[in-house]
Amino acid sequence: MAAGNRGQLNVIATVLLAGVAACALAPMAIAPAQAQTRDVDSLAPNIPPEAKLILAANELVYNRDTEKVTARGAVQINYGGYQLVAKQVVYDQKTGQLHATGDIEFIEPTGNRVYAQELTLSDDFANGFANALRIETTDLTKIAATSGERVNGEEMILNHGVYTACTPCATDPTHKSLWQIKAERVVQNGRTHTVRLEHARFEMFGKPIAYFPMLEVPDHTVKRKSGFLFPRFEYAQKLGLGVGIPYYFAIAPDMDATVTGTGYTRQGFLLEGEFRKAFHNGMVTLRAAGIDQFQPEVFTNGTSDREVDGRGMIASTGAFEINPRWAFGWEVMAQTDNNFARTYDLSDFDDRVIKNQVYLNGLGRRNYFDLRAFYFDVQDADPDDVAERQQAIPQSLDYEYIAPEAIVGGQLSATVNLTNVERGLLDEVDVDNSFRFPGLEGGTTRLTGELEWKRQFVVPGGLVFTPLLAARGDALRLNMTAPDPTQYAGNFDTDDSATRYMLTAGLEARYPILMTTDNSSHVLEPVAQVYARPDEQLAGGLPNEDAQSFVFDATSLFERDKFSGFDRIEGGTRANVGLRYTGTFDSGYTLRGIVGQSYQLAGKNSFASPDLVNAGANSGLEHDSSDYVSMAGIDMPTGWALSYSARLDRSDLSLRRTDTRVGFENYRLQAAMTYTRIAAQPLYGADSDQDELQTIAALKFRDYWSVFGSLTYDINNSNMARSGIGLTYDDRDTIFSIVYENTRDTAATIANDWTIGARLSFRTLGDINIGDTTLDGFDDY
Repeated sequence: MAAGNRGQLNVIATVLLAGVAACALAPMAIAPAQAQTRDVDSLAPNIPPEAKLILAANELVYNRDTEKVTARGAVQINYGGYQLVAKQVVYDQKTGQLHATGDIEFIEPTGNRVYAQELTLSDDFANGFANALRIETTDLTKIAATSGERVNGEEMILNHGVYTACTPCATDPTHKSLWQIKAERVVQNGRTHTVRLEHARFEMFGKPIAYFPMLEVPDHTVKRKSGFLFPRFEYAQKLGLGVGIPYYFAIAPDMDATVTGTGYTRQGFLLEGEFRKAFHNGMVTLRAAGIDQFQPEVFTNGTSDREVDGRGMIASTGAFEINPRWAFGWEVMAQTDNNFARTYDLSDFDDRVIKNQVYLNGLGRRNYFDLRAFYFDVQDADPDDVAERQQAIPQSLDYEYIAPEAIVGGQLSATVNLTNVERGLLDEVDVDNSFRFPGLEGGTTRLTGELEWKRQFVVPGGLVFTPLLAARGDALRLNMTAPDPTQYAGNFDTDDSATRYMLTAGLEARYPILMTTDNSSHVLEPVAQVYARPDEQLAGGLPNEDAQSFVFDATSLFERDKFSGFDRIEGGTRANVGLRYTGTFDSGYTLRGIVGQSYQLAGKNSFASPDLVNAGANSGLEHDSSDYVSMAGIDMPTGWALSYSARLDRSDLSLRRTDTRVGFENYRLQAAMTYTRIAAQPLYGADSDQDELQTIAALKFRDYWSVFGSLTYDINNSNMARSGIGLTYDDRDTIFSIVYENTRDTAATIANDWTIGARLSFRTLGDINIGDTTLDGFDDY
């Protein structure tokens, strides 16, 4: 195994070096041509007719016999925005030429600078010649040449030119770029808008790694031109080495396309194409890809990756701004099997779940409208598509409105939700004969409308009261197959339709107490809430599609309705009591914390009611007195940050759930470790404790060099769920990264268990990519 990995790493290194050489044959020459073109144009002036020449020098001599004007000593010339500094300047009135010598600095209006020891210009700056030429552009690139000449007012020739980008040189003149391009002769033609490089070499670390005798490319004035783009490289365990060659088509000013052919050593030829069309108010893209696999047998038995030879996908996106307040768009994808885009790591379509949607939304000053239709494409290796067939196919409409004027001194708001769900296959989970039904086969429609009024009073002494009134109604269409009554204890409603309502009267009291010392300030705020409501109607008798994810912690303690969606309604009379604290210190320390508990005072406890997914089971709210929830954190000026949240059992204070995070960050080190523990929730489907440790770290150990890594460790099962490590160099001109990542996939939902990614990027030139060079938790590497 070790020997095999070494061989694969050697392949990666070979691909990187080969990629540099291949890319140098075309696009790498474009950037120096662009940089040189800009500086060439700096010698072709655009001087206003009324411009005046300003000259300053230590000595000025006019020779009538030779008709020459000589300026000596600290010569400065300013003419039409162009500036020239030299030790001596001689102007020949007969030939109309200006000859400068000695430590010359020529600055054009755009900011580009030309340095030379000898420079000859025509009096209109149209033609010229320079020796020992060095050019610095405004984008921090440099060009040096033994000589340069502008002829015919349209062509610039540089001899023995060297081009490089050097951003760090702006602050560190001794810095040397890792790469440069040398050409014996560079010719820019302003009429044909082309740059010709003759006998050019691309060098890294002072060693030539690519050579081409002649190359002609468009100059910077050509914004879009058909042609080959940078090759793409990747390596995956069961695909082999892949080399992709993209070709760009500039069809029209508002249309273009890219076609990419990628050859894999194990699976053959993958063809991709993307078409883009811009409109005055939006854009449409159309994308397709396909392959006929050479060696499907390398994939795991019984997977769609192995069973399907000819594979492909088609996708489209659209986004339009109808007007400043309304937007319309779509994101859709269809493929021959359920894992093609993920297996071949097609950008933007390689996620575990692809969300297909069509939407229309509008945002006003006091209202909001959103209409959407979804289809979820689950990418796994199951040839029967069971997980996808169990997914809901929903359509939803949301509308919110806030009255512009106060009603009885308070704020009135309205919320409307319309949701329709269809599902083709029962989604059932059985854990030790504890059954959950995340989705029933069939369809259902729910229309919900709610009005809420609340007003805030501040009484003398600082006590804050907020009364609240709310009314909600639901109408439902029910066409779902009822769950097996031997597996579900709830009273499921088998009628074709149903209605329900909920009325709420609530009161919140807060008493913020401010305490200050000479070097700190503290806010202590006791909070108490009471919500009086009737019992939840049809609890457990209706489908639960959008209120399945439920976590009771300090962040949800003071929510009026703690369920996460509209399908469940919190009923009965409940009180929430807690204490909030915030402290700040002049030394830079910050403290924060919340602790509290919830109480079912009267009526039926919705969290103890039967539910198709047992949403309230083992939640900590199923008893009249809830579990205790708390959260605390501290931020230190030294870079350390600690946070802790916990849910403690109401009776014995045993730990039911905790999330602990320790982090540190300064200019060299970024690190964080998170420990999560969730006690067994057998009724919710987790029959054992879950303990997980996640860590991330990044260390800048030398100038421009960093090493970073992450791992996720499953403590209970004693295995590494995910791990990865990477190395990067980044001096803003050259970026090099190599990343190894391993994912433990016990369900065989992905084709490649481990991947290696590499990236080599040259500023102003382009990128070479092999696979993915990002790790979970790292967005900047």
